[in-house]
Order: sequence, then C-alpha cells, then structure tokens
Amino acid sequence: MSDQRSSTKPLLASSKNNSDVYQRQMALFQLYQHDPTLALITDSAEVIGTDLHDPFRTSVSINEKMQIPFKIGVHKAVGGDHDFPNPGDLLCAALASCFESTIRMISNRLGIQLTETRIKATAEVDVRGTLMIDKTIPVGFLSMHVEVVLVSDNINEKVLNTLLGAAKQSCIIYQTIKQGIPITLHTNFENIAR
Repeated sequence: MSDQRSSTKPLLASSKNNSDVYQRQMALFQLYQHDPTLALITDSAEVIGTDLHDPFRTSVSINEKMQIPFKIGVHKAVGGDHDFPNPGDLLCAALASCFESTIRMISNRLGIQLTETRIKATAEVDVRGTLMIDKTIPVGFLSMHVEVVLVSDNINEKVLNTLLGAAKQSCIIYQTIKQGIPITLHTNFENIAR
C-alpha cells in the first residue's frame, strides 16, 4: 500500500496538464473570471400536453435547444401503468447521472484511472400523502439514497474517498436536493368556454 501512496502524488500532479477536463475548464475559469454573468446557465424541460384523454402517459422534452423527448408514465402505486419511467425515476436518474459524471470529470482532472463506476440512486415516498388518504403524510420524497461503487487499479481507498468527497461537494443535483431550493410557479389560465 505504501507503493501506491508514493505513486499517487506524481500521478496526480502531472496529470492536470494532460487532462481533457482540466484543459477545457481552465479556459472556462478565465472566461467566467472575466465575465461572471456567463457562468449563469439555465437548464430546461417542457411538457406540452398531447393525447390529453390519456391521464397515465405524457412526454417531456429535455433541453430547450435539443428538445430530446422522453416518454413518461404514472407509477402503479398511484393508479398508473408504470409502462414508462415516472417523474420519480427521472429524479433518481438526474441524481445518479450527475453524480457519476462529476466523479468522471474529477478523476480525469486528477489522473485517476477508474475501471468501474456504478451509481444507484433511489428515492422513497409514501404515496398516501399525494392520494390525500392521510393528510399527516407529507407529499414528497421522504429520503433519497446513493450507492457508489468505484474501482481503480492505480489509486488506493484513501484517494477514492477524497474523490467521492469532491464529487459530493461538486455535484449540482446532489447539492440541490440536499439543500432544497425555492420554486416559483407562474400560471396562465385561458378559458375559451363562454
């Protein structure tokens, strides 16, 4: 294990300049330092209701520019068929994918060669709240869990724990869910019935 520790320092120090992530992010660091307003981005998803006679299925377009459609179903626990991913599945997917991509980017910057990553996100909810069966049950997920498997041939467990800590600190979805944020709601009602 002492051989691994001694080989870690030169690897981490020399890899920054060769890292694709490091090269791209250094240009962004300079850009954002020069004009901080460029660092403010907006992600988006939009549902435009079609087939409104079907209450159990819809689709969401992700990314305003790309408009990538995903079919969405309603969970069987609230009466749906769960034949497509439900919004809770998408929330878990957002957490797992953000966490894994954050780990990849940090490991690339540090020269950590990962041979396997597996991130599983789960969320628990008591649906009696949303079905208004019991008003004491909160509407919302009660807890979320992330299971992480990281395997590397060239780094010891201490460095992998440091990598994991950096990923927790830098993962936007993880930090957003953990801290919670305010949500604004704007409405526009149109009544064409006379």
